[in-house]
Amino acid sequence: MKGKALIVRGVKIAGDVLLYLFMVICLVTLVLSIVSKKDGDGAATVLGYQIRFVQSPSMEACEQTDVSGYKIKDIPTKSMVFVEVMPEDPIEAAAWYDELAVGDVLTFKYVYTTQETITHRIVSIEKNENGGYTIELQGDNKGENADVMTQTIDTTQVNSPNYVIGKVVGVSVPLGLLVYLLKSPVGIVCIIMIPCIIIIVLEILRIVSVVGADRRKKQQAIKEQQQSEIEELKKQLELLQAAQTKDSTTSSDVQDIQPQNQEEQEKQTWK
Repeated sequence: MKGKALIVRGVKIAGDVLLYLFMVICLVTLVLSIVSKKDGDGAATVLGYQIRFVQSPSMEACEQTDVSGYKIKDIPTKSMVFVEVMPEDPIEAAAWYDELAVGDVLTFKYVYTTQETITHRIVSIEKNENGGYTIELQGDNKGENADVMTQTIDTTQVNSPNYVIGKVVGVSVPLGLLVYLLKSPVGIVCIIMIPCIIIIVLEILRIVSVVGADRRKKQQAIKEQQQSEIEELKKQLELLQAAQTKDSTTSSDVQDIQPQNQEEQEKQTWK
């Protein structure tokens, strides 16, 4: 019974933790939705950082690309990336560009046939005479293709459709997969069903625990009452045995006295 109670208590604690964690995630998501700004392709910007999701395998691990010396390693498909947005102020932007180096990963807009949002690694960066930079970028996932397409961005071209959005400073695969799951129909159902199931299970466990506790109390009360009755019967039996022993002793004493009286009477008769 004790082990079962511990299991029930453990399940209840785990359920409470999951429920509170889910509520925190929902609250954070709500706050981010309120305070964030959306750009043209729907990316949320919070406190100078964008949250984006990688939709292609161009930055996945590849034997032809050594990224061991870089902060940002491979970026699998569906990963969530955190992008430090390039400052809008020209002076701050210039200082920001000065900090870039080969191996950094940038998110940028680039036009092939249409404008796309791409996340690739810097393979070359050179400062121009006019103070800007020419940045060349490639995806890590080269596969068997040695001739990989290179994107070139000139930061001095103010109105160019090819421009830098920001620098990737963090990657999270689990969060990305979680968001993709929650965006699916199954995920939406889970958002509704999981908390309901957790609450129902917790209530069932609580009811079972209360009913079990009441039942144990009743059984304990019955057991104590039976034990009390048994003790009372034992006492009565002991008293009865004591009384019988006393009666038996008294009867024996009477039998011993009677022969003595008969002997005295016979002696007196002979005299």
